[in-house]
Amino acid sequence: MPYPIDKKFVIAVSSSALFDLSESHAVFVDKGPKKYKKYQEKNIDRVLGKGVEFPLIRRFLSINKRFSRTKPVEVVLLSRNSAATGKRVFRSIQCYGLDISRAAFMEGESPYKYIPAFNASLFLSADETDVIKAIESGHPAGTVLPTNVEDDEGDDELRIAFDFDGVIADDESEAVFKGKDLSDFHAYEVANSHIPHKPGPLADLFKKLSFIQKLEDKKREKDRNYKRIIKTSIVTARNAPSHERVITTLEDWGVSSNQTFFLGGMKKERILSVLRPHVFFDDQRSHLNSEGKNIPMVHIPFGIANKNPIIKVS
Repeated sequence: MPYPIDKKFVIAVSSSALFDLSESHAVFVDKGPKKYKKYQEKNIDRVLGKGVEFPLIRRFLSINKRFSRTKPVEVVLLSRNSAATGKRVFRSIQCYGLDISRAAFMEGESPYKYIPAFNASLFLSADETDVIKAIESGHPAGTVLPTNVEDDEGDDELRIAFDFDGVIADDESEAVFKGKDLSDFHAYEVANSHIPHKPGPLADLFKKLSFIQKLEDKKREKDRNYKRIIKTSIVTARNAPSHERVITTLEDWGVSSNQTFFLGGMKKERILSVLRPHVFFDDQRSHLNSEGKNIPMVHIPFGIANKNPIIKVS
């Protein structure tokens, strides 16, 4: 019997984020839903190619192999497909050996309303409209941007990188100093360095990753040869003296990142190209560029940075 969903660390993913559905989508757009259904039925045993978030999801599910008794994580499929057209998706899931059993097939409707029902700390989708609706409803979600898929099966580590303001934390500082000088921002952050930020849309995701890391720390204490799966990083355009409030916030929440980069306006790709994360979350699209198009980027359409163009400080 499946473990209770309310006790799991859950990531929800759309079929378009997990698999390459570009060919299928073209059939849907050009020929309509009936032809699309026939196309999927005809190709039901033809395995779908890996999508942008496949490497992330595969590694995330591997956490259960390290904690086989409790199996603390789960991936749920939230799809606009019908159950009938979704058969090919599930056959591809089985072919790749992914332990995914729960799903919602919405037959053309957006699945975002069901994010809290499945206790999901994140919903990944290539459909920007669905993600915006989710964020506006207070649910954690991100738009998966097109990327060349690179899945090194010999690399077991799961590397997740986050922007800070508007992603892990709220966008308070950006909202207060919209359009003002960077010196004003630094002054405000120094004055409030002792006050933790309120949680942003992916705060719960970050906290649960930290919890898994603490479980890994215990395994490491018992076995010095234990190789950790998860590595988290914060890559922020902040620098001193605004860095201290970031640390204050994480300490107040009882969490930490393995690596923290205060870049002071440097291009984030300079770090990301070395770090090679399996996903990077940012609330501003201008920071979600990769010259080689080989870093999986996810846009979090949250807060003031997505309402009016401003100078990004996070």
